[in-house]
Amino acid sequence: MPAANYPHLLRRGVVYGLLILCLLIYLLPIYMILVTALKSPDAVNLNTAWDLPKSIYWQSFEEVYNEFGNRIRNSLILVTLATVFSALMGSLNGYVLSKWRIPGEKILFPLMLFGMFIPYQAILIPLFDFLRRVDLYGGLPGLILIHVVYGLPITTLIFRNFYVEIPDEMLEAGMMDGANFFDLYARIVFPLSIPGFVVVIIWQVTQIWNEFLFAVMLTSGTKAEPITVGLAQLAGGEAVKWNQTMAGALVAALPPLLVYIFAGRYFIRGLLAGSVKG
Repeated sequence: MPAANYPHLLRRGVVYGLLILCLLIYLLPIYMILVTALKSPDAVNLNTAWDLPKSIYWQSFEEVYNEFGNRIRNSLILVTLATVFSALMGSLNGYVLSKWRIPGEKILFPLMLFGMFIPYQAILIPLFDFLRRVDLYGGLPGLILIHVVYGLPITTLIFRNFYVEIPDEMLEAGMMDGANFFDLYARIVFPLSIPGFVVVIIWQVTQIWNEFLFAVMLTSGTKAEPITVGLAQLAGGEAVKWNQTMAGALVAALPPLLVYIFAGRYFIRGLLAGSVKG
């Protein structure tokens, strides 16, 4: 091997070494969660926190399922319905704002995007009062409505930027064949929207599944609690069963993690779709 290659190999070795070190540091919390969840309650203490479990204690996950079964079901319903509605409505909004001229569109779109920058805490009190007045407080329908409305700005922005790259000539050809507004969307725009839907679905699933503030404000103490509220209650109190808490954290983190593992590459492709012409 030529001596001139040694500095290059040394630099690559240093870079890969630093990357591996950063990866190990990043994975330390996951290691702690996993080994603690697999230990029995009497084996969890500070002195042996880093040790591997001497025997696998699967009862932690059984206890979490018994405790979280209904909450997991609530989270799945919440995520599914809120994601579907916000994605479809965002797609229609993006279609209208990118391909149709409507009065006040130059004002409407910035106002819609402004919703992304409103902090949750700023609207909690009026939101609480509104949901009580319309009898949606304390249930999943109200929580679904909130996530659909709060998800519309980002979903509209993603789809609008995606649809701008669809040639207008395709829609004009469809109109010449007699297609109306919804025909153009269903037969031309929607089939081309798969990358955009992948991005929106991954984004919304992650945001809605992990959201806590709205969930605890609207459903705490009711049968509609999602998993994030249950996990917070599990970690509360004076005597905490850390193995059960860590098992709950692992179960709560698993769905969005699986979404990214199986669809992460499509997420990047969807974000870049339409960003380069030619």
